[in-house]
Amino acid sequence: MTLEFGKEVIRAEARAVSNLLERLDDAFARAVETIIACPGRVVVTGMGKPWLIGQKISATLASTGTPSLSLHPAEAIHGDLGRVTRQDIVLALSNSGESEEIVRLLDPIKKIGATLIAMTGRTDSTLARYAEIVLDIGRIEEACPLGLAPSASTTAMLAYGDALALTVCKARDFDAESYAAFHPGGALGRKLMKVHEVMRTGDRLVCVPKETTVLEILAKITKARSGAACIVADDGSFVGLYIESCLRHRLENDPKFRIDKEPVGKLMIEKPATIAPDRLVSEAVGLILDKHIDDLPVVDANGLAVGLLDAQDLVGWEARGDADG
Repeated sequence: MTLEFGKEVIRAEARAVSNLLERLDDAFARAVETIIACPGRVVVTGMGKPWLIGQKISATLASTGTPSLSLHPAEAIHGDLGRVTRQDIVLALSNSGESEEIVRLLDPIKKIGATLIAMTGRTDSTLARYAEIVLDIGRIEEACPLGLAPSASTTAMLAYGDALALTVCKARDFDAESYAAFHPGGALGRKLMKVHEVMRTGDRLVCVPKETTVLEILAKITKARSGAACIVADDGSFVGLYIESCLRHRLENDPKFRIDKEPVGKLMIEKPATIAPDRLVSEAVGLILDKHIDDLPVVDANGLAVGLLDAQDLVGWEARGDADG
């Protein structure tokens, strides 16, 4: 009995979503066009469970290129309505279309001059009559055993809101890099970060000519807390890489090697692996792992050494990228 009722809840909510396919009509298309043309923001509101759904819809809009905020109707009538301007769209969610808190907002919204879009299951409701565009989710039987608690209706609202937000996103040609810009801490944001955003520069980047003595370079990389240095020509072009293991290897084979006399050019690695600053960090991580290296010079299109990636700065990069966006 328990298992079967659980399945019936899923079936009821699936039916509510499936039925939306027949309800996406010209009103949906007009809502998309209106949002794209909106010079302001999409202000999403709703009371009770639709308020929670509205917050998610607003967040999806905002993260996919449409400025949006969520506005609680109870707070709106106590001053927060001042956040709404005539350039905005108000997307109001109410299954019945008669929620008291929502109805009380309708006249003020009209006076402000904002465009009102309603998402409701009652096209003859007060909310629907006030709205310029009505997004009809249909008459939905709730999955609740009492037929009362919002369940199937809010699932339908969520799906409809996703369809609306993502269709707008597609119409805007909002690409993955734009999405990543709004999700710097999320998985996709990390995957799409560029090398220049994380590479070592300034005081943390050691660049010296190949005539520099090994002793001098040791002092410089110690100060920079680095294990490597870029060797450059007079014009700043990259010619090689010095890493600490170069010196250890030389001393093991030549104990008389004078670090205060010998130039670093004798120890540098010529033609090491490099990466451009506009490449993805994920690509750099792959290169470091594939080549079994700890330091990756960053060289621009003109051949200039502009940064350095240290493997220790990228430890756990893949794991940190698993965070939600």
